[in-house]
Amino acid sequence: MSIPVAGRRQLNERHHRAALGLFLVVVIAHWAEHVMQAIQIYALGWPIPEARGVLGLAFPWLVTSEWMHYGYALVMLAGLIMLRAGFTGRSRTWWNIALGLQFWHHVEHLLLLLQALSGTNLAGRPVPTSVVQLLIPRVELHLFYNAVVFAPMVVAMLLHRRPREAERAVMRCDCALRTA
Repeated sequence: MSIPVAGRRQLNERHHRAALGLFLVVVIAHWAEHVMQAIQIYALGWPIPEARGVLGLAFPWLVTSEWMHYGYALVMLAGLIMLRAGFTGRSRTWWNIALGLQFWHHVEHLLLLLQALSGTNLAGRPVPTSVVQLLIPRVELHLFYNAVVFAPMVVAMLLHRRPREAERAVMRCDCALRTA
């Protein structure tokens, strides 16, 4: 199911600022879960299986569900793709960097999901394991992935709000701050 062209146009024109705001709330909420999990492990000394973030404490199956993790990676990828057309110039470049990094993050989660579904894990590991997870533990790796996707996304949003005149001239949304 795809969004009709008129809907995509409105999303990246009239509704771009609101859509970016909503997307940012989702991303920050996800970030908060990973940060809380890190606090639970490194500041509170909880064992990794018990460090489930905030939602994972109430709904433990969320942390162990590869479907949930893959679903979030897919939502992130879809959001970056759907909101891309609203960006111009330098902000588009930074948004594309975030999109490329998220694409790889999505591939890693797809690999984890396929292992969970097939029961065959990478490198004979006892649990589903991503490629980079062969080098970096999962908790730290996901903090890293979220950081390297989030940072260029934020740069893109800031540049989008403060475009150069040439960028402002081709923008189709009202995201840019007013100039004095």
